[in-house]
Amino acid sequence: MGTYNKGILGAFYGKVGTVVGSTWRGKDVMRSLPRRSNRAASLLQQQQRDKFTLVTNFLLPISTIPGRYFGAKGGLKTQRNQAMSYLMKQAALHNGTEAYWDFPKILLTRGDLLGLATLTATPDTNQAVTVNWVNNSGQGNADATDTVLAVAYEETSGLIWSAELIATRDTETVTLPLPTYWSGLAVHVWIAVVAADGKKYATSQYLNTITLD
Repeated sequence: MGTYNKGILGAFYGKVGTVVGSTWRGKDVMRSLPRRSNRAASLLQQQQRDKFTLVTNFLLPISTIPGRYFGAKGGLKTQRNQAMSYLMKQAALHNGTEAYWDFPKILLTRGDLLGLATLTATPDTNQAVTVNWVNNSGQGNADATDTVLAVAYEETSGLIWSAELIATRDTETVTLPLPTYWSGLAVHVWIAVVAADGKKYATSQYLNTITLD
């Protein structure tokens, strides 16, 4: 039950009649109650729902990464919502039966910091992946102290591994100790760099599919 005791020009919170009052991003907002529908979802609606579920499940374990490092801060859309919107439109596809990923188009971070140069990734012993790059510090806005983060995804299980602050731009290499139960499986890997103060970040880079030893 909502309360409405500040007059017509005042804010209110909760449900009053057919409208709902709430606070969104520091602003008082009012919206109408959604209407219930008994209609079955259209094919397009069902495909959008499938894509939404795919994207939501994928982002849930790593939501703090796009939530801090995707797009512009302080706009009408949160950074996580910007990531959701991008993935829904650009990376999530549907074949008429189920939603699936166009993996090279997946972005987990999106910004103006210069990314890593000449990235390569190779499987290492004990279900690890070694990533190498060329130190491009001093080019553009790249700095030697920029930190590296990594995300790995195993499609069969739908599980995600992630780690931040695992290297700096000038180290030129890092080994990702992935879960042992991924042995023999193919994983998708992304790398991104973030400025030491967290204020600038690069667009994530996809390293393709890597089959673990």
